[in-house]
Amino acid sequence: MKQESIFLEYFGDTPMVRILNFLILGKDFDYSMTDIANVGNVGWTSFTRAWKELEKRKVVVHTREIGRANLYKLNTQDPTVQKLVKLHWDIIKTETGKTLGKKKMLATS
Repeated sequence: MKQESIFLEYFGDTPMVRILNFLILGKDFDYSMTDIANVGNVGWTSFTRAWKELEKRKVVVHTREIGRANLYKLNTQDPTVQKLVKLHWDIIKTETGKTLGKKKMLATS
């Protein structure tokens, strides 16, 4: 069974949101474009369209090269990206609290 992301539930299950969700969750690491597309479960054509936008807006930064692979990560120095990361975690925290509250109410009933 596939576990859905709360972030995807909020903003829609689109290639851009999948990519952002993956990059935010792994913001401390760098990845190849192929890894991001595969782990984010995004088809290559959709990925490249979304990726162009992310590069244009400087949401991602090139970090290094390993062989022929270019590695990228979330641009955590960008103020807009910082706000997006905070929003991501605020949503998860709020929704987790709601879910735990419901389970606690059911357990005490």
